[in-house]
Amino acid sequence: AADRAVRRPAGARTATPARPRTVIDFVERPFEGMAVERELVAMREILPLATLAARTTAEHGGCDVVLTTILPSMAGALCRADGVLLVAAQTVTNSGDASLDIAARIQAGLGLRPGEAFQVPGQPDPGPRLQDVLDPEGFGRLELHEQPTFWMTEEEASEPDNRQSLESARERLVPMKEVPGVEGAFWCRMNREFVRWVRPEPRDAVLDGLARLRASGDFSFDGSRFVGAFRALGLTIPVWELQRGAEAEELAGPMADFAPKLEAAIASDGPLTAEEKRARAGIVSRQVTLR
Repeated sequence: AADRAVRRPAGARTATPARPRTVIDFVERPFEGMAVERELVAMREILPLATLAARTTAEHGGCDVVLTTILPSMAGALCRADGVLLVAAQTVTNSGDASLDIAARIQAGLGLRPGEAFQVPGQPDPGPRLQDVLDPEGFGRLELHEQPTFWMTEEEASEPDNRQSLESARERLVPMKEVPGVEGAFWCRMNREFVRWVRPEPRDAVLDGLARLRASGDFSFDGSRFVGAFRALGLTIPVWELQRGAEAEELAGPMADFAPKLEAAIASDGPLTAEEKRARAGIVSRQVTLR
């Protein structure tokens, strides 16, 4: 009959309504206003192994934390056996706001016990961002690493099996170094040598500055060749191909001499000439967005 009761099979459960997917607004320049914006962009986008010591605000416990590029199994946070909290800038799951993502991992990590890891289940709910969670006076210096030794205590890293794993990881990584004395400049060796220079200025100003130098012909240092630029979290990262075999230390002087020219070109607010506009269009056409 039409009015007959419909019975559920024994043991059947009532379905739980699916949780609505949280919408996180996209933030083009998520680390804007932070003194370590360049470092965070580099860690999130171009560096394979790097760490940055930080401290949470008093409101969030006043705890020491080490921001890292990646962690084992792409974990979001890891509490080492000695209690040191590591928090990853790079994970598999991310929202449209990298600052919110990392802040959420820090908050989750603060509840970990030694030896525990936090796997990111999905994008976070709206909440505090890095600008709210981290003490602006609590940052250390960016450190680049050849091996992920920071994942372990010194005792663990000295174990034979771990030493072998660390050496294997080193062999698989693209070698990268900071250019001494040139903030935001990172040398790397792939099939050739390159330098990537994370610029802190607004992106349009950087593109204008690059265009001015390209049109003038004064666009090189130490025999380098400009090959393009990355768009990365609201900043521009120009890239130069270097002379074959060039080392990071050899760039210190030439890049230090070139830096004032680049900074002056970026700071100039005059309109671009027709030739400079053509140069800018060429640079923009070769930009690559890092995601």
